Amino acid sequence: MLNSRLQSRNVTVDGHRTSLRLEQDVWEALEEICERENKSVHEMCTLVEQRRKGSSRTAAVRAFILGYFREAASDAGHNSAGHGKLSQQPSTGFATSDRATTETFG
Repeated sequence: MLNSRLQSRNVTVDGHRTSLRLEQDVWEALEEICERENKSVHEMCTLVEQRRKGSSRTAAVRAFILGYFREAASDAGHNSAGHGKLSQQPSTGFATSDRATTETFG
């Protein structure tokens, strides 16, 4: 079941404190990305902000998360992560989302 209740959290973006209002599941997805990429939520939101074009900060964060996981779900992402091959031991590697980030934010 999805948790669609909005939750506000303070983040620091480019050295400025602001708040984002996202669904709990979206916060959890962002935290998972941050863990995989070894970045803080603040660093990741700053990265998204620097690449944002013409949308709200909240919309840009949601688009970034979607692009990140869509890239991971691609054939290349699955192959890099070792998914889809039941006869092989899955690797612990994960395809980074640099391409998805570039596609999403130019």
